[in-house]
Amino acid sequence: MTTTTDPWPLPRVVVAAPASGHGKTTIATGLLAALRRRGLTVSPHKVGPDYIDPGYHALAAGRPGRNLDPFLVGVERIAGLLRHGASVPTLADIAVVEGVMGLHDGAVGRRDYASTAHVARLIEAPVLLVLDTTAQGRSAAALTLGMAAFDPAVRIGGVILNRVGSPRHETLLRDALAEVGVPVLGAVTRAAEVAAPARHLGLVPVAERAPESLAIVTALAELVEATVDLAAVLDLARTAAPLTTPAWDPVTAVGGPAGAERPVVALAGGPAFTFSYAETAELLTAAGADVLTVDPLRDPALPAGTRAVVIGGGFPEAYAQALAGNTTLRAELADFDGPIVAECAGLLYLGRSLDDVPMCGRLDLTARMTGRLTLGYREAVAVTDSPVARAGEPVRGHEFHRTTTDPGHGDRPAWRWNDAEHGFVSGRVHASYLHTHWAGHPEAARRLVEACR
Repeated sequence: MTTTTDPWPLPRVVVAAPASGHGKTTIATGLLAALRRRGLTVSPHKVGPDYIDPGYHALAAGRPGRNLDPFLVGVERIAGLLRHGASVPTLADIAVVEGVMGLHDGAVGRRDYASTAHVARLIEAPVLLVLDTTAQGRSAAALTLGMAAFDPAVRIGGVILNRVGSPRHETLLRDALAEVGVPVLGAVTRAAEVAAPARHLGLVPVAERAPESLAIVTALAELVEATVDLAAVLDLARTAAPLTTPAWDPVTAVGGPAGAERPVVALAGGPAFTFSYAETAELLTAAGADVLTVDPLRDPALPAGTRAVVIGGGFPEAYAQALAGNTTLRAELADFDGPIVAECAGLLYLGRSLDDVPMCGRLDLTARMTGRLTLGYREAVAVTDSPVARAGEPVRGHEFHRTTTDPGHGDRPAWRWNDAEHGFVSGRVHASYLHTHWAGHPEAARRLVEACR
């Protein structure tokens, strides 16, 4: 049996597309569920900072969906994080990695950095290209050939045709792909598509629609079983080179437990706060905390003995009235004297109100929905010392919201980026719109646990 440092011939495949909207999530989620139904242990991964797709992946695979984002965590950690995810809680038989945007689309102004192609190179995995063939014939072959030739270091090992119009259309497409030597591993007709409900920031998270989401994943598994050559996909995944990078280890990342005492850290969860990377809880645990989940929609109080609180992102605007109705927890958070770290939705929840609906009132700000989407990677510098950062330290993060706060930042801002100050540090509270991945700066987990003491 392989260890976390031995070379590991982990079968793996990257599901990519020429652009967003071609059906990557449909195919990736269906593949995960279909392979699991065959008795395989499948490890699900997502390129980029997305929180929602990994929820569907986790439901399909039966283990946490994890992100591979070079911008947020650093190029040097990607292969190790893949290996870690494919090893926990048990060794996987195959890893399926869903890409982001178009295959070669990277961070703005950085060529293909943090793109699907970049990650495919870092993990040395073949690519399975999903093509929306609506209104396309032989041009689909030209598109595939161009995608492959654009970066010869990225190996496109097969194509899945999506939204095929008819048997004749499928034959035309297969013949064209044969001309350029790229095998077709599946064909999905337009009528067979399965759709998940969406909202302004993407798909509706699994936690918000658990029964419906399970039905969607089951339907996707059946769709892939009926339209994709799973044996051929497995054969393609087995062509990946052995992983030689050691697995990322949260204990090593934080330097081990920060002390003998194990303080309780409450991590917000439930339908309103679904945005959290799996590594956050792992790092806090490795630093010596006992991590317990609190659902602000339903739990009347923090877990007994809570010494710190982490509130990630999500959709509080969809649950504002229900969050407001949990008056006992709001009052406890307003008076809580331990460190609190809040990102995006957590920031809104700690304010006085969201669209005039009362929130916790811990921070002197009001928030409202807008029609403007704020989206993108950020290179930030900490402005103020806090439980998770020291002034002057750089960190990379991601913004993704349609809300705004008044004021836009506090007298003691959390971050500075793009020549402007952002966020709030108030007492032991650190809150901002910036989503961060703590695998990229694990000192945040260690500091938070130390601050509990």
